[in-house]
Amino acid sequence: MSGRNESRVTELILVGFGNLYGFNILIFIIFLNIFLFTITGNLLIILLVSISHHLHSPMYIFICHLALSDIVLTINTLPNLLGAILHGGQGMTILGCVIQCYFYSGIIFVECFLLTVMSYDRYLAICVPLRYITIMDITLRTCLFVLPWVLGFILNLIGIIPISHFQFCDGNIIDHIYCDFSPLKKISCSDTSLVEFLGFVISTPMFICPCGVIILTYVLIFITILRIPSTTGRQKAFSTCSSHLLVVVAFYGTLIIKYMIPSIGHVLLLNKIISLLHTVFTPLFNPLVYSLRNQDIRAALRKISEH
Repeated sequence: MSGRNESRVTELILVGFGNLYGFNILIFIIFLNIFLFTITGNLLIILLVSISHHLHSPMYIFICHLALSDIVLTINTLPNLLGAILHGGQGMTILGCVIQCYFYSGIIFVECFLLTVMSYDRYLAICVPLRYITIMDITLRTCLFVLPWVLGFILNLIGIIPISHFQFCDGNIIDHIYCDFSPLKKISCSDTSLVEFLGFVISTPMFICPCGVIILTYVLIFITILRIPSTTGRQKAFSTCSSHLLVVVAFYGTLIIKYMIPSIGHVLLLNKIISLLHTVFTPLFNPLVYSLRNQDIRAALRKISEH
């Protein structure tokens, strides 16, 4: 046992995509541009909502919070991945890796809750429009803005604190594109059963309950839309929630596929690709959806560009 203690590592190596066969520079430039476009696009949405008074409704403030969560997710994962692509691997301290793991899982929880409260907001606006202002008062709005961030990062501590005590003596290679529990578990010589149990107990309801609420609200929304007598009215009602529905499908679709694919053997590359879609392309996809499909945001952007 003492021999294993002596071999404990203090630095972890993030592999990323491993051998890129001489295309490192090209792929680095592509991902660097994605990083810059993602940050710029999400910051632009926050700026437009902040300075445009007609965008100060709860729906657009929720979009701001979603944009902020995408910025945090991108800044948390992409810089180290860029380093791994450029140099064939990126060194990270154990603390740095744990912090990245904490912010990654915390933001995933935050976005689950944000998409849920956004679906509730769309439900109120479409199904009970006459009571929308009364129900969505300043108190409820404040709670719905703050609660996703509080729940996401506080509940996430339950699983992260045990991970921070992991000892690594079976190697220091993280064969993934960011620090996550699964690759950390593979190289840890600590007992990971408690973390696996806590992860299951926390993650299952935090994914299933929001997803269930979203499905229920959209069933009620679609029923309400189908009852609208005019085609124009149905199209207008659906257009107010179509962007959110696209983001929900992209977020939960990639997330579900990611955790259904085991990180072993020949499917490891597929797992990395799905993780890439979830952590890199979804934050890029969200501002494109809301800017291209939302007339109010496009109008605010035109107004600013004219000045």
